[in-house]
Amino acid sequence: MAGTHDDMMTQDQARIRAEELRRVISENNRLYYVENAPQISDYDYDMLMNELIAIERQFPALVTPDSPTMRVGSDLRESPSAGREPVQKEFLQFPHRYPMLSLGNTYDIGEVEDFAGRVSRAIDSPFSFSCELKFDGTAICLTYRDGALFRALTRGDGTVGDDVTENVRHIKNIPQTLRGSGYPEEFEIRGEIYMPYEAFDRLNKERERDEDPPFANPRNAASGSLKLLDPSEVGHRGLECTLYHLLGESLPFATHDEALGAAASWGLPVSDKRKICRNIHEIEEYIAYWDKERKFLPFATDGIVIKVNELDFQKTLGYTSKFPRWAVAYKFKAEQALTRVLSIDYQVGRTGAVTPVANLEPVQLAGTVVKRATLHNLDQMSALDIRIGDRVYVEKGGEIIPKITGVEPAMRDGSEVRPVFPDRCPYCGTPLVRDDGEAKFFCPNSAGCPQQIKGKMVHFLSRKAMNVLAGDATIDQLYSLGLASSPADLYSLTGEDLLRLDGWKERSAARFLKSLSDSRNVPFDHVLYALGIRYVGESTARELALHFGNMDALMAASREDLLQVADIGEVIADSVTAYFADARNREQIERLRTAGLRFSMEDAKSPDSDILAGMTIVISGVFSISRDEMKRLIAANGGKNSSSLSGKTAFLLAGSKPGPEKIQKATGLGIKVISEEEFMKMISPAPSADKDSTEKHGQLSLFD
Repeated sequence: MAGTHDDMMTQDQARIRAEELRRVISENNRLYYVENAPQISDYDYDMLMNELIAIERQFPALVTPDSPTMRVGSDLRESPSAGREPVQKEFLQFPHRYPMLSLGNTYDIGEVEDFAGRVSRAIDSPFSFSCELKFDGTAICLTYRDGALFRALTRGDGTVGDDVTENVRHIKNIPQTLRGSGYPEEFEIRGEIYMPYEAFDRLNKERERDEDPPFANPRNAASGSLKLLDPSEVGHRGLECTLYHLLGESLPFATHDEALGAAASWGLPVSDKRKICRNIHEIEEYIAYWDKERKFLPFATDGIVIKVNELDFQKTLGYTSKFPRWAVAYKFKAEQALTRVLSIDYQVGRTGAVTPVANLEPVQLAGTVVKRATLHNLDQMSALDIRIGDRVYVEKGGEIIPKITGVEPAMRDGSEVRPVFPDRCPYCGTPLVRDDGEAKFFCPNSAGCPQQIKGKMVHFLSRKAMNVLAGDATIDQLYSLGLASSPADLYSLTGEDLLRLDGWKERSAARFLKSLSDSRNVPFDHVLYALGIRYVGESTARELALHFGNMDALMAASREDLLQVADIGEVIADSVTAYFADARNREQIERLRTAGLRFSMEDAKSPDSDILAGMTIVISGVFSISRDEMKRLIAANGGKNSSSLSGKTAFLLAGSKPGPEKIQKATGLGIKVISEEEFMKMISPAPSADKDSTEKHGQLSLFD
């Protein structure tokens, strides 16, 4: 059957990718929940999770009980048996009486509409929604017995949580005893502990004064403060709590809103910002209102939670293994902040391209503290008319790297300084060059510039290339110790070499060497991409690999031969011939051949169909499968992937949240825009394939 996930992956390939995703997601769960030091955005985390969900739906036999798709993120410390060094257990742990699940979330208002539609179809009676702010803090579960606080547990892994009762007793707005009457003999109430901006700023000033690293955002500060070993110190951190979910046996309430109203009458901190909505239009109005007004709140909120209000209907709808079916969280779009440019650095990438990066006065944006933002190139700097000392607008949507979108010239006071773009490489001193038609300046010293050398090795090992477990820090150490100055050197490393790296032990070295050994099975087109030939991206590498079949034929190809390949123009042809004309590059290739890398496409899979033959397709937005899988799906059916729209583009394939500029350009060029569902029908005419494609298995599985 064409067009389904297993067309793109064998079950063995899917198993390997699923294992990698589980490892990456679990590590990021640890960094987020335990270390309070996230390294990727919420959006990118959600995209990784959606890719894993899609694989597990397509290959149910690969689902494991400990998969992140089956569990909530955990704030519990891992035990030594989990492969980590032993740690002191800081808190006692107790099981949750009721599982403490997370919420399915979306960045697309259309999916909120889908959620409301599913609920309406499932409930054949009048009902309402409770809409509430989504507080950006750390989850807590409080148990009250006979009107007194009995126990406070963190979310933990959803089944077991850390007992932080003594710490919670020092949070001022959490009552030790309830007031009034009518409360159950025993009940649980759940919510979020957060740190208001004022307390966050005060804490970070204290930490900077004491030369401690500042917290990245209020959420991390709240989570870290809640786990302090000294309860009295928790009281100095200025934490607050908002509660939003009451649980217990035979509670005398018909609706969620009624239960929260009762909790407020007992003295419990319940948000007064919630609203009962009767339909999707009222929900959207509530979301639109708080998307603007949240900027004036004294605490961080990153979205809206929409819940079915009637408790009996919540029971009817039930739960998945991880999410309630009666609730969904909508996350706000990118925020914008105004901050000051402190200085501008000039970075050199693996191809020698020089990129200016602005160092900013730290500003809170989209849940993190932003200190740097790319300026792209000299032309962009000139278009912005940016100066050191300027006040600038910064945005950070789903991307990790923030971008400067504008300058506020009205705030200039005359002290600003125009930046001077360098004429020499800041790392090796070589005069920079700028080719005709190029926006960027380049350092031509590709063989001797240390920054380019390290960048090439990082690219070579990256996931889309050789997929080896290593990054910038590892390459920095290998290069500085003289252990590796080229990709081929990596295959000569020994365990003894790796143990010289800071913080590396036998286990780390063994994992790296195993990953390096596994890279010998990476297909030829990925190896070609890993070489880092200028202008040769993933799609171009695949085109070249399929056309020439092996490395020897490609190296022997003339400029005219290269121009015969579809979508290979003069710029790429010149770049490829120049690369292979360099004796140093040919020597590297022979060393990589000796190391056992694949230099042939003999065992490459033939296209599944030619339905898209002759079509150049641009994709934009978020899909139910990963963007990489979508690109492979296009290639598997004979199509060509392109990153930019032109008169040759057959159609724009748009998922949710497509780039508005691409939509506008496609409309202007008269290029058809089709949805993921239409695309799946195009390549999968069979009814069973249609069913698979219309389930939106990656995104909507969060809610169904």
